[in-house]
Amino acid sequence: MTPVFAHGSLRLYLLSLLADQPRHGYELIQALSDRFGGTYIPSAGTIYPRLAKLEEEGLVTKSTDGRKTVYEITDAGRAELQARQGDLHDLETEVADSVRRLADDVRSGVSAAMRSLRLDLASAKRQAGDARSARKAGTTAGTAAGHAARTAAGAAAGAAA
Repeated sequence: MTPVFAHGSLRLYLLSLLADQPRHGYELIQALSDRFGGTYIPSAGTIYPRLAKLEEEGLVTKSTDGRKTVYEITDAGRAELQARQGDLHDLETEVADSVRRLADDVRSGVSAAMRSLRLDLASAKRQAGDARSARKAGTTAGTAAGHAARTAAGAAAGAAA
């Protein structure tokens, strides 16, 4: 599977999200999921090591708020983000294109499933009609056979009398 983010891009995107406001890891995961329309949900095992690396580089700080660890961008992180605005713009374009492609794939899959469902329904309708016709033909044949048997029985009873 192709990675969603090229090397270093997730790092830049995390800085971008933290530039908006301090967040804890789950909020970052949720923000990324929202940005990708739910089609990409990074794992904690992806996000937290990146945050630890950003902290190690002095680009973010972390503080504890109750049971949550909140990450905040530093001045050095803002400077890096500012220096890489062109890269961030390209990344935003890539993300938008990726979301569009994923949405197109989903639409295509749904359309194919709907076509298949319509064909299955039409087939089931034909089969139900065929079964009704066969039942009706069987009932008509059974009725005719029963009538003939009753007539023959009546004739035989009349002849015996």
